[in-house]
Amino acid sequence: MRKLNLSIFALLAIVMISCGVMNEKNKGKGFNLFSVEQDIQLGAQVAGEIDGNPAEYPLLDSAKYPEAYVYVYKVRDKILNTGEVDFKDDFEWRLRIIHDDSTLNAFCTPGGYIYIYTGILKYLDSEDQFAGVMGHEIAHADMRHSTRQMTKMYGVQVLLDIMAGDKAALKQVTGALIGLKNSRKHETEADTKSVHYLCPTDYNAAGGAGFFRKIEEAGGSGVPEFISTHPDPGNRVDHFENEKVVNGCSGEKTFENEHKAMIATLPN
Repeated sequence: MRKLNLSIFALLAIVMISCGVMNEKNKGKGFNLFSVEQDIQLGAQVAGEIDGNPAEYPLLDSAKYPEAYVYVYKVRDKILNTGEVDFKDDFEWRLRIIHDDSTLNAFCTPGGYIYIYTGILKYLDSEDQFAGVMGHEIAHADMRHSTRQMTKMYGVQVLLDIMAGDKAALKQVTGALIGLKNSRKHETEADTKSVHYLCPTDYNAAGGAGFFRKIEEAGGSGVPEFISTHPDPGNRVDHFENEKVVNGCSGEKTFENEHKAMIATLPN
């Protein structure tokens, strides 16, 4: 009888969770046992771990580097204000810059806590390229990729433990999120969404292709962190360009001078 009750409890929990997440904003985002509220909770937990670890994640002080933060928030707002980001009003979309010129990377936690390394900012040539990378990271959170992967990795039991207030289970999931690598399917989805986000703007909507074009031109030497955490599904440059054409995106602005001016304000 006890087993039956537990099974019924688990089934009810799944039904409640499903009812909570199977709304209009979650259409096409795949099976996910985590609720949107849990995305937000997990994201805040991961952000707390990162913000409290300056040795590994040396964050730039926004008071000392206001120009850089104004710039990245301007690009973020331009994307969010297109109306293409489903969870624009639900997630935090907070930005932090990590001072590490040797790391060409950016990542976004569930719930929209975005981290950008100075390495990738300095590597990129223009604002549309940065907007493409930013759109890609926003897409990972907006498509709820991390908790979709968590659903596959941990299943129902860990979720039930988290619902029951088990801090150890929450800590386990949080630790996994920090080092989580995206699937090839999720990378393609994020690239596609990046173009869709930029399409209504005056940016070149295929700006995200710029990063991968630079890697190709360099012959792939010194594979950056971004590629190791964001697996290359192949033909990414072509995918960005094709999505721009298919969606009839007319923007062509690159804003190279603005990007260079921002780079000049960053520490060496």
